[in-house]
Amino acid sequence: MTSLTRLALTSLVLTCALGPVPAAAQALPEPEGEVILTVTGAIETTNEGDAAAFDLDMLEALGPVTIRTTTIWTEGEQTFTGVPLVTLMEAVGAEGDVLSATAINDYAVEIPRDDWVEGGPIIAYLNNGSPMSVRDKGPLWVVYPFDDNTEYQTEVVYSRSIWQLDRIVVAE
Repeated sequence: MTSLTRLALTSLVLTCALGPVPAAAQALPEPEGEVILTVTGAIETTNEGDAAAFDLDMLEALGPVTIRTTTIWTEGEQTFTGVPLVTLMEAVGAEGDVLSATAINDYAVEIPRDDWVEGGPIIAYLNNGSPMSVRDKGPLWVVYPFDDNTEYQTEVVYSRSIWQLDRIVVAE
């Protein structure tokens, strides 16, 4: 019996005996592709030491949503597909009150827990159905549904819409 089979059987037995394990307590799979997002800090669930590393397939597996909105950086209504920020924070078992989100070029913003809500921002990996290159604000962009909520149409929230996102630190 392989160790993977043994692990799967152990998980099945525990689930039958104890009931389902909360999502935040489940282990994250190892990324198989290029890591495009790393989450560290006050998190319960990791897969690479003290970090939760995600490749694109892992983000997609968290359950994509699509929003249609205009932005101050693009022309006309855009369609963005990605994982809701609240879903990502639940997946890593975030315990803090603020996120320090940092881009490839080290630009950083703080995103408060109040923004990690259903119907809130997503970590977009598609714009109008296509992956975003680094040149086009990708591969990840925090996008708020600006047109759905006028409270998102402020300079503060616009500043939180970080593109070229590659790491998040959850702070208490």
